[in-house]
Amino acid sequence: MFRLLPKEEKYFDLFNRMAAHITECARLLKKLFEDFDRHAEYADQIKLVEHACDEITHDIVRRLNQTFITPIDREDIYSLATELDDIVDYMEYAARRTVLYRVEQPTAHVTQLTDVLVRIVAKLESAVAALAGGNGRVLQECVAIHGLENEGDAVHHAAVETLFSEEKDPIKIIKWKELYETLEKSIDKCEDVANVLEAIVLKNA
Repeated sequence: MFRLLPKEEKYFDLFNRMAAHITECARLLKKLFEDFDRHAEYADQIKLVEHACDEITHDIVRRLNQTFITPIDREDIYSLATELDDIVDYMEYAARRTVLYRVEQPTAHVTQLTDVLVRIVAKLESAVAALAGGNGRVLQECVAIHGLENEGDAVHHAAVETLFSEEKDPIKIIKWKELYETLEKSIDKCEDVANVLEAIVLKNA
C-alpha cells in the first residue's frame, strides 16, 4: 500500500550506529594514551570513525528533508544527531592535537579522563538503544551519565590544579590545558545528549 505520509523508523538504527561509533572512538582514544608509542596510528583510526559519524549525521539530515512524518519531533532528531556528532568531533580533536602538539607522554589525569569517557559513552550507547522502546531504562542510564559527568568534572579540576602547581614549562601548560578541556567537553557533550534523551522520553510519555 502506498503511504502518502511515510513515518521513517530508520532514525533509531542510525542513532544506534552513531552511538556504537562513539563507543569505538572512546576506546581508541583510551588506547591512544595507554599504548602511546602508537598514538599517531590510533589518531588515524579515530579520524576514520569521526568521518563515519559525519556521514550518518548527513544521512539523518537528508532523511529529515524527505520525510513527512517522523517517529519523534524533527527538532529532537536534529538535536540528537548533532549532539552525538559533537562528542566524536571533540574526541577526534583531542587525538589530533596530541599528535600535532608532539606530546611526549601521557599523564595520569589524561588516563583517568579517558577512562571516564569510555564509561560514560557505554551508558550513552545503552540509553540510545533503549530510546526506540520508550522504556524507563533511558532515564536510568541518563542518571548514570549525569553522575559520570560529575566525576569527569572532578578529574578535570584536579588535572588543571596539578598542571599549574607542578608544571614549569609554559608550552606544556598550554598543550595540556587545551587537551584536558577538550576531553572534558567530550564528557560534557555526553550529558548534553542525556538531556536531549530525557526531554524526548518525557515529551513522548
